[in-house]
Formats: sequence, structure tokens, C-alpha cells
Amino acid sequence: MRILFLGDVVGRPGREAVAARLPVLRERWRLDLVVVNGENSAGGFGITEKICDELLAAGADAVTLGNHSWDQREALVFIARQPRLLRPANYPPGAPGRGATLVDTASGRRVLVVSVMGRLFMDAMDDPFAAVDREVALCPLREVADAILVDIHAEATSEKQAIAYHLDGRVSVAVGTHTHVPTADHRILPGGTAFMSDAGMCGDYDSILGLARDEPIRRFMEKTPGPKVEVATGPGTLSGLAVETDDGTGLAAQVAPVRIGPNLAESRPAFWE
Repeated sequence: MRILFLGDVVGRPGREAVAARLPVLRERWRLDLVVVNGENSAGGFGITEKICDELLAAGADAVTLGNHSWDQREALVFIARQPRLLRPANYPPGAPGRGATLVDTASGRRVLVVSVMGRLFMDAMDDPFAAVDREVALCPLREVADAILVDIHAEATSEKQAIAYHLDGRVSVAVGTHTHVPTADHRILPGGTAFMSDAGMCGDYDSILGLARDEPIRRFMEKTPGPKVEVATGPGTLSGLAVETDDGTGLAAQVAPVRIGPNLAESRPAFWE
């Protein structure tokens, strides 16, 4: 199975990069599943129903969120009627929406997609290890799901690595998001799970994490509040992770980073090109 995961979509540059490139890649690479993290897609903070629909229309099968899940208050309402939009599974009981969904692919296979959020240097949340264990136990690999992808939205690479190793051999892909910078540690763990500490962002990399540079620099230097930060407006780069799974085991067979656009060295999966 061919799986593409795209990191945090940041504002209009990220949305435009997804809209322009994903439909072409989906056809060219004959992708079975595409998952996109959309938690920064609305002006850098949260997601709206219109934007969620646009990401799905561009070719995403599921959209994951993170610590900015509720920055756009309408998300508290429309997430209940959109089964393909996932907030972290370890939100406390009573939070609207869901943390996992089972996607039926066009090829007739079923993929469990799970969103989970870390706790180091993040808002207080329920235990991410217990939450992801619960979701995976409900749809075990090779028994219910043909593949399982987990988006680990966390600040600390150590926590992302710990969750990934905890899941090794039980899920197909465990990929990190949130820090907006693609890491160079893409690999297949000993048990067969594809991993990357952070998939990077889909957005303008001539920026500070997708935001226009001046105000973040001023805040670092002066340590005073100021104007609202704005999303950078340059052309967006698509960043993510490509994984091919073994149909027999559901585990990863090949993995490669994806970077398409300006400001970063381009990277495409040679096994699909």
C-alpha cells in the first residue's frame, strides 16, 4: 500500500501548495492513502470547515489536528459531522469529535488513522500512550486494519520517539508533527514501523515556522507583546513522508521524505518515481 503523509499545513501558502500539487502526486504515485495535518491551515491557527473540505477535495483521505484544534471556534461544532477530521485521541472525555477513524480506500483496503498529542512542553492532556494503545487495540493491524498510521503531534523529539518505539511492530507509520521543521531521521524501526520525528510543514519556508519573520524576531529580542503574528506569504513547499507497506504484514517496506517546492532541497521517493 502506498501512503503519503503531509505535515502541518500553514496558512494560504500551505493550502495552495496542497491544492496545486497533491492531486497530481496522488495520480502519479498511485497513492492508496493520503493524510494531512491541517491544524495551522486557517491563518496559522486552527482549521475551518471550508478549509477542511478543500483539503479533502484536494485528495486527503483524513485530516489530523493538534494543539490548535479549537483556535477556530467553529471547529468545536463541525468536527462532529466530519468523520475524517481528527483531533488528538488523548483529549479529555467530553471533547467533541474523535481521535481515530477507519478509512476505506479506493483499492478496497482499510486503514486506521490515529491522532495523538504529546505532553512535554504542551498543554496538559491525558496519557498519549494509553490513548493510542486503546485505539490500536480496537482495530488491530492485520486483523481489522490493513495499515495503521499515527500522527504524533508533540514538541519533544524524545517523546515522539518513545511513542513510536512503543508502537513498533503494531502500526505501519508513526510520524511526528508540530515543530514545522523536517527532520533527517526517517527510517523503519526494528519491528517494521516507519518513523520520522517531524514531517515538516506545508508552507512558506522563507519564514519562522511559516510566519512572517519580523514580529517573531522582535518578540525574541524585546520580550514584549506586540502585533498579531501573520502567516508568511511566499510560495509554499510540500513536506511529508512517503511510505510503502507490505501487503502481507501491513508494516513498512520502504520510507522516504517528501519535499517539493522552494527553499529546501527537493526530495521525492525514488521507489515511486
